[in-house]
Amino acid sequence: MKKLTLLFVAGLSLFTLAACSSKDATKDTRHLLKTPINKDVTTMGTFVQVTVYDKGKERAVTDALKIPVEYNKLTTVNQTGSLVDTINKNAGIKPIKVDPGVYNLIKAGYNYSAKNLGYDITIGPLTSLWNIGMPNARKPSQSEIDHVLPLINYKYIEFDNKAQTIYLTQKGAKLDLGSIVKGFVAMKMVDLLKKEGVTTGIVNLGSSSIYVIGHSPRGDESPWSIGIKDPNDPTAKQMGILYAANQHVNTSGIYERYLEVDGHKYSHILNPKTGYPFDNDIASITLLISGKDETNGDGLSTLIYAMGTKKGYEYIEKLKNVQAVFVDKDNKVYITPGLKDKFKLTETKTFELGNINDLK
Repeated sequence: MKKLTLLFVAGLSLFTLAACSSKDATKDTRHLLKTPINKDVTTMGTFVQVTVYDKGKERAVTDALKIPVEYNKLTTVNQTGSLVDTINKNAGIKPIKVDPGVYNLIKAGYNYSAKNLGYDITIGPLTSLWNIGMPNARKPSQSEIDHVLPLINYKYIEFDNKAQTIYLTQKGAKLDLGSIVKGFVAMKMVDLLKKEGVTTGIVNLGSSSIYVIGHSPRGDESPWSIGIKDPNDPTAKQMGILYAANQHVNTSGIYERYLEVDGHKYSHILNPKTGYPFDNDIASITLLISGKDETNGDGLSTLIYAMGTKKGYEYIEKLKNVQAVFVDKDNKVYITPGLKDKFKLTETKTFELGNINDLK
């Protein structure tokens, strides 16, 4: 069985991908390339890769890779002069006119924040204190945390739809779009590729946000196989396989980025209420999303992570077009009902399927 393996940035990957399936292909795939068009770029603090099997789509792939580069310049909080940096520096001073895409992205983050379920797009003052994932990461003092907590409130964002401006009404407030921008960018890339006639391919943003276009090159009865890595050791072999076609796969986990202080590992996913990383039973959560929203699951996965396994599972069950694989810190794996035939646990020595009803 022929496989396509995507090479990712070391250790951060929670996924591997393969164009294989146990099902027989029924679609005529002679129009597809045996060796795909495969290009990548390093931007947005990660490795972005586009793989396309359709012939003559080199220009489309090149154009798609310009999108994350553009949005990195617009949304990064680590680069002076970016659009988000300009918004933050003008907090409490004046509104800033923004790019239509960024305007919609911030609106999406606002809508997630308004659910009041542990996610807030104005968490910037806190993330800049911890800086987890950066060379200067550190555990801040309690007094530092107490000082910035009052600055975190999505209600400080003021929108002007006509003028397309964003205004942070509280001086010192800061947006941080890191938790939602990859899914948003992935969808923009997918939209461009599909408009250019791409039917079979993969858009991969650092493995935390992946979109598989169509079915695998084996045919329209063969989904892509997505290997979910062990969240305790992302460099190890996969712990399970998720089957997907024309869907978005998004993950959040405690070992993607963390800070270790005095033997304790602090996740990069911060609680806007306490000022500390969330500390619950989730090791990783992987969402399988059909359809489309503005951020295509990035904000949702963070929001679900904040809830813990039991409440997060129950929340997912109420949503349309979203399924999930939860891995807890006891190496139990919980899958939502829609994944019964789309997920296979492969590392049974370490992990076992759990019953969500056993959790309190």
